[in-house]
Amino acid sequence: MKNKTLATWLTFFGGPLGLHRFYLYGLGDMTGWLLPIPTALGVYGIERVQQYGLDDQASWWLIPLLGFTIAACSLNAIVYGLMSPEKWNARHNPGAAAQSPAGQTHWLTVGGIAVSLLIGTAVLMSSLAFSFQRYFEYQIEEARKISQ
Repeated sequence: MKNKTLATWLTFFGGPLGLHRFYLYGLGDMTGWLLPIPTALGVYGIERVQQYGLDDQASWWLIPLLGFTIAACSLNAIVYGLMSPEKWNARHNPGAAAQSPAGQTHWLTVGGIAVSLLIGTAVLMSSLAFSFQRYFEYQIEEARKISQ
C-alpha cells in the first residue's frame, strides 16, 4: 500500500533525487533515474559560482536547473497531497478499497502541501530572479563595451 502522506513528504524532501518515483513506481522508473541529472547540474552551477564568482555565465543556466527541479517536485508534492483518496488508491493501490486509509488526507499531508507551496514558490522565484538579473547585467555590460 502506497501512503499518500509519505509520498507527499518524500516528493518534497527527496524529489530532486527521484526518491518519490522509486517509492511509487519501483526502481525501474526512468524518470526517477533522470531526476538527479538536473539536480547535479544545479549543484555544479553553485560550485562554479563559488569558484569563479557571480560573473560566470554557465552558472546562470545551471543554477536555475536546480531551482526548477525543486519547484517541480514541490508542485508534484502538492498534486499528490491534494489527490482524492479514490483517485490515489485507484492509481497507486489498485485492488484496495476506494476509501482505503493509505489514500486518506491527514494533517501531516496538509502540512506537506503547505511546506511544498511555501518552499517551492520561494525557490522558483529566487531562481528566476537570479537568472534574469545576471542576464540583464551581462547585457548592460556588453552594451557598455560596444558604446566605448
